Amino acid sequence: MNIASIAALRQLYPQPQGRAVGKELRSLDVHCRRFVELSPFVVMSTGNEAQLLDASPRGGEPGFVKVDAAGDLLIPDAPGNNRLDSLENIVATGQIGLLFMIPGINETLRVNGTALLTTSEPDIAACTTDRRAPKLVIRVGVQAAFLHCAKALMRSKLWSPEVRIERSMLPTMGQMLREQTGLDIAEESQQEMERRYAQDL
Repeated sequence: MNIASIAALRQLYPQPQGRAVGKELRSLDVHCRRFVELSPFVVMSTGNEAQLLDASPRGGEPGFVKVDAAGDLLIPDAPGNNRLDSLENIVATGQIGLLFMIPGINETLRVNGTALLTTSEPDIAACTTDRRAPKLVIRVGVQAAFLHCAKALMRSKLWSPEVRIERSMLPTMGQMLREQTGLDIAEESQQEMERRYAQDL
């Protein structure tokens, strides 16, 4: 049976109580800010006006996402494949969801809010590193922020060395894309691809 209403859904689950409700903040407190400062990885969720959704990974040195004096998040846009799915979605709806992760930590940080794309000099400067200045910055106005419990990462054992999968368990990216698309993609080993990527990280 399909669940087609909130009422039907709630028949399966009790109402959230206590800290599950109370932990949601309207701005980043000291613990949220510290989490962002230590995080080298965030999953960025966006959607367009047709409600087509997208989730995109973003990474950098720990703290590559900045928190400005007003409590907004600044996410530098790094070189990618130029599809611009997330950026076009932000232009269309101005909304974003973020999931911050820290290697070795099973809790995550969830942030939802407004988003806009900016090329303002202060925002670019705040996100500029020795390696590069971003073309633009995603400025996120925080509407909700909360620490998410450790259960999902504990179940997955995500950070445990004993569950790591050897890269050889999958074909190379080029091989998979060639089979998926039928395009004439040049042979490239995993090591060659990683060396090529490393030039533009």
